Amino acid sequence: MLIKNISTLLGKELDYISETNIQIQNGKFKQIQPNIKPNVKEEFIDCQGLLLIPGFINAHTHIGDSIGKDVTLDSSVDKKIHPVFGAKSKILKNTPPENLTDFMKNTCHSMIRKGITTFVDFREGGLDGVLLLKKTLSEIPIRSIILGRVDFYQNPTEIKKNLPISKEKSKELPLILQKCDGIGISGANENSNSVLNHYSKTSKIRAIHSSETKQSVSRSKKMTGKSETIRALSLKPHFLVHMTYASKNDLHVAAKKIRGIVICPRANSSLAEGIPDITLMQNAGCTLALGTDNVMINSPDMFREMDYLWKVTMGIHKKRINPKDILKMSTVNGGKILKKDIGIIETGKIADCIFLNKHALDLEPMHDPYASIVHRASESTIKAVMIGGKIVHGKL
Repeated sequence: MLIKNISTLLGKELDYISETNIQIQNGKFKQIQPNIKPNVKEEFIDCQGLLLIPGFINAHTHIGDSIGKDVTLDSSVDKKIHPVFGAKSKILKNTPPENLTDFMKNTCHSMIRKGITTFVDFREGGLDGVLLLKKTLSEIPIRSIILGRVDFYQNPTEIKKNLPISKEKSKELPLILQKCDGIGISGANENSNSVLNHYSKTSKIRAIHSSETKQSVSRSKKMTGKSETIRALSLKPHFLVHMTYASKNDLHVAAKKIRGIVICPRANSSLAEGIPDITLMQNAGCTLALGTDNVMINSPDMFREMDYLWKVTMGIHKKRINPKDILKMSTVNGGKILKKDIGIIETGKIADCIFLNKHALDLEPMHDPYASIVHRASESTIKAVMIGGKIVHGKL
């Protein structure tokens, strides 16, 4: 396929090119230059008036709780989403799989329509949970990265005694990892150092929630004498999720040991748990990506996520933030943290992208494409969504 006369955001720095031609072959970007001529039988589309941007990478989700939208709205964080006794855990255990599947499908279709071409899901429920999500996705063209886990959580006494993972659960872990892309651990406060070290020996993607709330940070220090983030690093994670209350020292240590941090600003705010300090994180040398977190508490919309983070950060710090930095968190940085050929328009990379209508009512005139995408674009401004070189939503 040859896409002619399209404006685009190219490469790692999302450089704006006003008009070029892009050839897509075998699901990847083959050529990107102004003077490409189509082959004799090659399909070509004139995309003048459209802006091509990388597909969004929703780098942290829990779509299994899609059936529980806005339940226990006024409850504490633990009462909502604690992996052992929270409302979410009860909903997942007591809902028939076919009902969970129906609403997870809805969430996936919603993400595609909003330009999310890849999502990274922390999947609860052990092997059954992973298989249920894979079955749900079997007929949906969205790209997924599934991080499973064994249903094994320890209490403070067991953590203080540094008890190991049970033999039964230890045997489950390789079976789960055969069916998914890695492990997504609930947090250090539910696992001893022995268990975290056990998980650290797995060869696939490793990720863990860390320092999401003041309470979790305090609980770690009281229980073990160490910060939650330092304990989470025992997993040897490729990335950490949240870090809303990580100290400056924790961030500097983490920056040297992990690929990056996935932040979820709207979810943190929905839980009345504060705003991640992206300036502090960036100054520590951390690469940042964005996620929308639990569907139970937040909609899977990266346009809203970017808009909210950009404005609330400027409001708190009272200084300008480059909107391009925010857009990179939704695209390029996600691919970098995951070490996947996604989130970027570049020769040889996977052709996951969004076609935006530059003449849409909310966008025209587009004087600054980065600002326009971050705080004016929405589902309604999307002309089409492409995943792996195929149009999966909309028309050109």
